[in-house]
Amino acid sequence: MAAQQPQDSARLRLVGSHPERPGPSAPAQPAPPADRAPAPTPGPAPVPAPSPGRPAPAGGFADTLHLAIEASGLSLDRIRAALAQRGVRVSVTTLSYWRRGRSQPERASSLRAVHLLEELLGLPHSALSALLGPPRPRGRWAAAANTCHLGLEDVWPGEQELASIFAELDAPPAGELERLSIHDSYYVDAERRGNLLRMRQVVRATVGGVGRCLVVHKADEEATGCPEITSVRHGRLGRVRRRPEEGLTVAELMLDRPLGLGDSTVFEYEVEIPPGGPTLEYSRRFATPVREYVLQVHFDPASVPAHCERYDREPGADVDHRREQLWIGASASAHVLAPDQQPGHIGIRWEWS
Repeated sequence: MAAQQPQDSARLRLVGSHPERPGPSAPAQPAPPADRAPAPTPGPAPVPAPSPGRPAPAGGFADTLHLAIEASGLSLDRIRAALAQRGVRVSVTTLSYWRRGRSQPERASSLRAVHLLEELLGLPHSALSALLGPPRPRGRWAAAANTCHLGLEDVWPGEQELASIFAELDAPPAGELERLSIHDSYYVDAERRGNLLRMRQVVRATVGGVGRCLVVHKADEEATGCPEITSVRHGRLGRVRRRPEEGLTVAELMLDRPLGLGDSTVFEYEVEIPPGGPTLEYSRRFATPVREYVLQVHFDPASVPAHCERYDREPGADVDHRREQLWIGASASAHVLAPDQQPGHIGIRWEWS
């Protein structure tokens, strides 16, 4: 099944430039007299030459980092591991966003990672750090202006029915609520079927007068019926729209009180999942960044999967760009912690045998 808010959409499923051509040669200039040195021509300081086999800076941090990674032949996962061995932890997703210019290093630990990247990729000292621009504005007044919001079609491509329901319920503008923390707990029974979701969010208003948000849950194709939202805490359920033929539920969640600019609140609810075939995964899709996302999948001790892994995807993509094997502990559960989760798709999948 699947779930989504307009500010951070979620899904729960059961189961370089080309070298310039040389121009015409300029006419030779006469040599200056022997007793008179030519006047220095003002210009930018020269960029230190990179190590052999490494590209020179290409005009920006993202371009330079991208070219250096390509030239090194290292995967992002190997770079992540090498940084971790040096005491700096940076996720593959963060490295991917840095090289594509979707975000830039700003924190002290991130800047330390940049200097280590220069060494690891064979670049001159400060070849990357010197290209970083000024830090982005911080503070609650700047949250709305500095947050990337994906559209509904970017997160749920081809979901026309969902867009129609959002229009009917007059969905709030994206970005009204900043997600500080999301904690999903998903339960799988002894029959290998997902039967319950418990969700908790900590949010903060980026504008005044925020009193509601929309949540979406979509059952897997094998399920019969629609997910049902129950046990709402620190809020109440408003209008609900169901589409049984698609296993789709869209609900309006009313907060305890209207929030002023910068006000925060916590809300929780449960989702009863309709019966279906064996569950193979749980995932959530994000339309905006979330400071901390925690996903826990709890299995019945009588039925524990043989294999379990985390996966990450780009927004709207069908192909994983990261996989990581997860250990199922003595508690018969596995979890993922994703600090500074960026827009995209993250989940846990498993195999029963």
